[in-house]
Amino acid sequence: MHDTYGMAVPNVLTAVGAGIRTVDSSVGGLGGCPYSPGATGNVATEDVVYALHSAGYSTGVNLDSLAATGAWISQVLNRPNSSRAGQAWLAKLRREQTQRTQEGNLKAKL
Repeated sequence: MHDTYGMAVPNVLTAVGAGIRTVDSSVGGLGGCPYSPGATGNVATEDVVYALHSAGYSTGVNLDSLAATGAWISQVLNRPNSSRAGQAWLAKLRREQTQRTQEGNLKAKL
């Protein structure tokens, strides 16, 4: 599903609410239409999964792994990662890791 006007995630939630159980998305929002230069790409799978989880749906998808995969493949392909949820999720994981490290250092000093 293309995310040209930023409405893909709300459209997915509406579709799932109406009974649709399969939607098309792309990790990191990679891809798009080569026939429409300048158009935005596909909806990011990370954004879709985060929205579905937030709406109470179970997807069976591990968001930690999905966000890391989106960041990795975007870096390998040298393409921007357009997933807002994926980037925010990874930042949250980094903050949590930093906090655990700082707490561990504090305990070691005591």
